[in-house]
Amino acid sequence: MVQKRLERRLAAVLVADVAGYSRLMERDEEGTHQRLSTLQHELIEPTIREFQGRFIKNTGDGALVEFASVVDAVRCAVEIQRRVFERNADVPSDRRIEFRIGVNLGDVIVEPRDIYGDGVNIAARLEALADPGGLCISHTAYDQVRDKVPFGFEDKGEQSVKNIARPVRVYALSANTVAALPAAPLTAEAHRRSRFRLNRSWLAAGIAGFILVAAALWLGIRSGKTPQVAAGTSRFSMVVLPFANLSGDPAQDYFADVITEGLTTALSRGVKGGFVIARSTAFTYKGKAVDVKQVGKELGVHYVLEGSAQHSSGKVRVNAQLIDAETGVHIWADQFDADRSDLLEMQDEIVIRLSRALSIQLIDIDLARAMQTRPGNPDAQDLAMQCLSGVYRSGDFLSVDLCRRALQLDRNNVLALGVTAFATIFPVITAQSSNPNDAIKVADELATRALGVDPKYHAAHGAKAWVLMAEGRHEEAIVEGERCLALNPSAIECYLVLGSVNNFLIRPDRTLELIDKAIRLSPRDPTLWGLYEVKGEAFFTMQQDVHAIEWIRRSDASAPSRDPYGMLILISALALNGQQAEAGEALKLYLADPRERSRTVTEFKTQQLSMANSPDWIAYNERFAEGLRKAGLPY
Repeated sequence: MVQKRLERRLAAVLVADVAGYSRLMERDEEGTHQRLSTLQHELIEPTIREFQGRFIKNTGDGALVEFASVVDAVRCAVEIQRRVFERNADVPSDRRIEFRIGVNLGDVIVEPRDIYGDGVNIAARLEALADPGGLCISHTAYDQVRDKVPFGFEDKGEQSVKNIARPVRVYALSANTVAALPAAPLTAEAHRRSRFRLNRSWLAAGIAGFILVAAALWLGIRSGKTPQVAAGTSRFSMVVLPFANLSGDPAQDYFADVITEGLTTALSRGVKGGFVIARSTAFTYKGKAVDVKQVGKELGVHYVLEGSAQHSSGKVRVNAQLIDAETGVHIWADQFDADRSDLLEMQDEIVIRLSRALSIQLIDIDLARAMQTRPGNPDAQDLAMQCLSGVYRSGDFLSVDLCRRALQLDRNNVLALGVTAFATIFPVITAQSSNPNDAIKVADELATRALGVDPKYHAAHGAKAWVLMAEGRHEEAIVEGERCLALNPSAIECYLVLGSVNNFLIRPDRTLELIDKAIRLSPRDPTLWGLYEVKGEAFFTMQQDVHAIEWIRRSDASAPSRDPYGMLILISALALNGQQAEAGEALKLYLADPRERSRTVTEFKTQQLSMANSPDWIAYNERFAEGLRKAGLPY
């Protein structure tokens, strides 16, 4: 008889277990069981999904999870511990549920509903070595993540562990280290990763995109009171070293120089309160072997961006990497390919894509630096940064309270003004506001203050555009959106607001043009779900229901939580397309959340028609409402 071949693969394995579970159960069996179940449902499982983990099984008081990426596994482990720490803030110490987590990269035996082998066993042994609230990872995992995550692991040396023949080198993050890492202090309700949230998923995308552009723009946003700081103390500082020409032809140096100059200009435009070293100084390093640590000391910068450009046969490839000038650690690297058919347009697109991708990576990196510098004593900008990080990371707007605290310390903090304005106006835009008139008034005041502090700040114009949209002043909103884009061409949120306002004007061709360009410029952008939803509505305005369903489903699949407005489009499009059963199921999910405001066709139409009254918009919403009625939404 032929023996069936075992399926094996390399996997990142995460094992979690509750510390002191027996003690907790002895003290309060039913209460502990209930609290653990709630924690698993509201926090653990959604966080695993957020980081693309495959939940293998519960292990009583713990979990076994598989990841395709060890970077995702480690980030997931840290995020779980951070969120649990924040959730435990008001829980008595003797009642707290705390986890130990181990992560290993190793070979596993695969079955349909389980995984086995030393890859799993080592992760379990690492979990046992971790502090409650902390985590341990193996050397195989550490080697893969050391230059890709901003976490300061401590080398614990080689450890002998049960049933593993050879010692395992262990790297640890203590509970105190995890607790000090940046994260918004979210309440239990905020941890609910329900597929519905009042704070829409692409609202989070809009706000995240609103700030996360042009090389950590949010890191450099200053209040109107903040003076220019010296190089050695700036919150954000960088040099773009001349990109290397790898084509083998010295005559092609100009191309690498163009990329370098374009990036220097783009990053300088986006950074306020910090600085990017001028091109003339950066080019003194051209053609020289450099020590990035020495460059950092000589120029007084935190970061060094370097890279290369190569083109042949009509194709161009640009590589870039960001290095921490203080430690020499490679923080981020990426590769960009493009056609050379239109050299000028291609150069612009590469610069925009690089600056956008770079800005996203710098969020955690520089926030962690700030929190280590001022632990327990945050200033207004620290709070605003934490606010943005919480909104961006989790898509949950309870962390906007941090922006409000920032404004109490500094009423002119542009970052806090912008995020708060967006959080206030989006429920109006998405027909989910309990008091649209008051929300518009508050958001307008916040956006106007932001423009008063810094009239050249692109995102302040973006915020104003959303407010004008809600007021039904759509042509004025387009003017503000275009100002946003002119001030910062890498700002994906400018495309988002322009696409949305063109949907209000029933100009789907223009919407699709804008959104497709945004997707091309940033194909791995964390705000893609928002762009997908705007694209889906554009198709819906054209009565192309099949395409609308496709793009709304793409949005839903990539969003951290299901968006109620997108769900309303999906429900109506399904019903109008004759997919009554699916429309009914989607409607049940929508109505299951008591926080949704548009719970009848009349409530929905009232909010929608308050923002526009053109014949085309009215006709679109009549059809929209008819689909909702067909699906079973009460009139």
